[in-house]
Amino acid sequence: MTLRPGPLNAITDVPGLKVGQAQDMTIRSGVSVVTADRPFTAGVHVMGGAPGTRETDLLAPDKTVQEVDALVLSGGSAYGLDAAGGVMAALRAAGRGHEAGAPGLRVPIVPTAILFDLLGGGDKGWNESPYPALGRAAFEAATDGPMDTGTVGAGTGASTAGLKGGIGTASVVLPTGHTVAALMAVNAIGSATVGEGPHFWAAPFELNGEFGGHGVAQRWPDPHLPATKMAAKGQNTTIGIIATDADLTQAQCTRLATAAHDGIARALVPAHTPFDGDLLFAAATGDRPVAGPGDTLFLGHAAAVCVARAIARGVHAARALPDDPFPSWAQKFG
Repeated sequence: MTLRPGPLNAITDVPGLKVGQAQDMTIRSGVSVVTADRPFTAGVHVMGGAPGTRETDLLAPDKTVQEVDALVLSGGSAYGLDAAGGVMAALRAAGRGHEAGAPGLRVPIVPTAILFDLLGGGDKGWNESPYPALGRAAFEAATDGPMDTGTVGAGTGASTAGLKGGIGTASVVLPTGHTVAALMAVNAIGSATVGEGPHFWAAPFELNGEFGGHGVAQRWPDPHLPATKMAAKGQNTTIGIIATDADLTQAQCTRLATAAHDGIARALVPAHTPFDGDLLFAAATGDRPVAGPGDTLFLGHAAAVCVARAIARGVHAARALPDDPFPSWAQKFG
């Protein structure tokens, strides 16, 4: 049996989920938001050495609040954490949020992760953080339809070792009927491609030529000395969201996020370094029952594969901008 992506090959193939993105090309940064019309279960796992987060402690399985209203990926390093405030404001205006013990008093739950794109070009001379407005704009743009990839949202100012990074997404429908999908903002210290050629590390997992169809590389560099952008320490971090319509607990979402990190290691070399803040959220809408341990095994594996594919798609779709520190994949390889 050959598995297939969902109709959009995007995280919006998970019924009920919406994605909104906003970017400011003057500052060359942006925000990506995943939300839904009702709260959903979420977990998180961090494997990078330099993460930047908000509300992630709340996602531990032993914590009181088990569901969230939105998940946010943002550029801007620590400034980008302000994007959550804009999303919270929009949710509050819509009457959304965790009931906080008094009539009408609601607190939206919006876990957030950031990447460092402050050296990725653009005018960073602003005095007031642009990220609350970008967060709100991204939330208000949320749709369950097709989504843009490449140089948009949280991937606007992203880069990898030698090539532009970007936002990528991918999905798959399992034989059980479950949909699994990923949304990735790729800003790694390492490389998504093999040596100096156009081939992606994620090539063995590609479906339907979704990132060029070039296949697996035939020549390989020394794996012990990978290409990096070490000259820009801190200008890194690959962050993302895994989503499924499976009925998972918060503990199972945490395990899903943990398993999905294998996809980062399959698509980026090196991965999970001291200078990356690599982080994955997992989201479950709960619409499809899980029959047993076998289902969770294949959900986790599918999550890792979708992460690898989404990373390659994000780099492949990136577009060139003036004064970029690195060329886009299309610039370099046509």
